[in-house]
Amino acid sequence: MGGREQLHDMRQRAHEAGIPGSSRMNDKELQAALRKVDKGAEPMTAKREAKGWQ
Repeated sequence: MGGREQLHDMRQRAHEAGIPGSSRMNDKELQAALRKVDKGAEPMTAKREAKGWQ
């Protein structure tokens, strides 16, 4: 899968998971946030931690 298609897929998954502002996240942030949500974290908490905001 190409980089652009993969990024689009991750953004779609993040949107479905309820992660706000996923369209402004890079691929590393999206991966980290999706992993955290998959493990049971709240979407906003996952985003904050993935972006390095505490």
